[in-house]
Amino acid sequence: MSGPHGVLIVDKPRGPTSHDIVASARRLFRTRQVGHAGTLDPMATGVMVLLFGEATKLSGHMTRHDKAYEATVGFGAETDTLDAEGSVIRSAELDSNWLTASRLEQALGAELERTTQVPPAFSAVRVGGRRAHRLSRRGEAVHLEPRSVHVAELRLLEWSSTRARLQLVVSKGYYVRALARDLGERLGVPAQLTELRRTASGAFSLDEAVVWPPSTPPPLIPLGEVARRQFPCSQLTRTGIERARHGQLLAGDHFATAPEGASDDESTAPPTLAWLDEHDELVALGVEREPGTYAVIRGFRC
Repeated sequence: MSGPHGVLIVDKPRGPTSHDIVASARRLFRTRQVGHAGTLDPMATGVMVLLFGEATKLSGHMTRHDKAYEATVGFGAETDTLDAEGSVIRSAELDSNWLTASRLEQALGAELERTTQVPPAFSAVRVGGRRAHRLSRRGEAVHLEPRSVHVAELRLLEWSSTRARLQLVVSKGYYVRALARDLGERLGVPAQLTELRRTASGAFSLDEAVVWPPSTPPPLIPLGEVARRQFPCSQLTRTGIERARHGQLLAGDHFATAPEGASDDESTAPPTLAWLDEHDELVALGVEREPGTYAVIRGFRC
């Protein structure tokens, strides 16, 4: 395959947009085939997963995984964007003893039990085919419906009368800016997100992130390794490889290793599976359509 193919974990700095990072990566690697597995707001820092070449086909799958953050919520002022980048729309003088540990823990406990969340008005969610943030910037009223989310972990790291620093792991579609809004509402004070750092996205963490921008193109994580870290994986036989590349159905005897990841729970969607060749190259993503029968949902050029 020509051009770079693989994944790069970037430690995004504060300031640039996610689009800026992608544009910079395109220039650095001299390719147009660059995507990502989840954006970060300009004020946010930390893990941003860049996808190159054939890896861009993984975008819709990799954005589904949980993400981990460290966040600081400031008390006493609320902005239109719900973060430190916006304009203050409400403020209040707070006594030094207004907040107690039990009151804060109760408010955080309610967040941990959350099952739906209303996205911020300044967000990329579409309303009638248009982005909510564009409507909000024009002064138009935006009504957004709650969306299903979950909070896997939420820990209080430290707190004072002016701020709370949190560690959390949340699902796709969860807005940490909305957490600041809702936490303030539960506590009865204006609040905003003042700092946000993504520490992990799916199987990828800050430990392997490249400080951005690098002076030369860093090595990419190969697709086979990415697949092994993100999906249940199996190796195909030679016949299985040919059938997968032609989008044909596969059976158990088309796998050199037993197919992993089949679901015994008929009430849930079958999991996405990754199928590799003998060189650990990613051949296809697939699903088990029925017991012992497997279908390709996305092929990759090796």
